[in-house]
Amino acid sequence: MKMRDTFIKPMHPEGRKFVAIFAAVTLVLFLIADVLGWIGVGLTVWCYYFFRDPKRVTPERDGLIVSPADGVVSLIEKAVPPAELGMADTPLTRVSVFMSVFNCHVNRAPIGGKITAIAYRPGKFFNASLDKASSDNERNSLCIEMEDGRQIAVVQIAGLVARRIVCFSKVGDGIRTGARFGLIRFGSRLDVYLPDDVAPLVCLGQNMVAGETVLADLTSDEPRRTGRTD
Repeated sequence: MKMRDTFIKPMHPEGRKFVAIFAAVTLVLFLIADVLGWIGVGLTVWCYYFFRDPKRVTPERDGLIVSPADGVVSLIEKAVPPAELGMADTPLTRVSVFMSVFNCHVNRAPIGGKITAIAYRPGKFFNASLDKASSDNERNSLCIEMEDGRQIAVVQIAGLVARRIVCFSKVGDGIRTGARFGLIRFGSRLDVYLPDDVAPLVCLGQNMVAGETVLADLTSDEPRRTGRTD
């Protein structure tokens, strides 16, 4: 890897117009005062990095479920998948990954399979780290059916400052583990509902990398992991 690749990442096309807006405002700020202009430069650079879309190395062994988002595991608990997906109303283990405004916000498929349902539901904009965000906030839910018939739900949830959920996929699409399927602008959260009797292999507070960090293993009988903070 070249040194420049460490700092310069590809930008997702969704971010181009926002970076252009930030850059235009920055030019105006320079006309007012240099100090304001340099603040605008910093915000423009932040906007570019917000929409960064780095390549990821996704493990390809069958049965691995990977994180759909960069961020921190904020919740692990039993919950019923969103009703609009039409899945069974049995509580499943839900793993929530909270994304701050400094994380990469491109979302990736936790598992490969066929997208059998996509359902958007408007809602509120509570802090995405709160438990009630899963039920009350604006969200976009996907159901991915694997070859063995088991299903996984992944839900994009808008946050306190997020105002736009973007989904690139449609019902009937086949998708690979780690493939890009959407993004959320400016702070949000992703929920993954694991199949019954599948334990998460991550802990609360753990940092996650979309498309790379193994969240669970369908072939493993390892119990739910615990961890410590040093």
